[in-house]
Amino acid sequence: MKKVEAIIRDEKLSAAKEALKTLGVAGMTVTEVKGHGTQKGITEVYRGRQYAVDLLPKIKIEVVVDDKDVKKVTNAICEVSRTGSIGDGKIFVSNVEDIIRIRTGETGAKAI
Repeated sequence: MKKVEAIIRDEKLSAAKEALKTLGVAGMTVTEVKGHGTQKGITEVYRGRQYAVDLLPKIKIEVVVDDKDVKKVTNAICEVSRTGSIGDGKIFVSNVEDIIRIRTGETGAKAI
């Protein structure tokens, strides 16, 4: 099992949710986060004054999927989230040792 964490632009959340739903991903966690990558934020002008915004709002989507589904999930997120501009985001894939469904006590892939 793998955990896929995607940091994407907030306006791409609906498209990413629909893409994952189409693939049959059963559950996900969505969190509003702030951060920056290589662009180190942006400079804004407000009421004639310039100021730096170094932490930009993003969305983090977390899903746990079977090993065989990782490529499909990551490709789907990339396709719907890509604008071609700096700040499109990143996807992190990590191993999941075990899952336990609290309600039933099921473990492993059955608990996904």
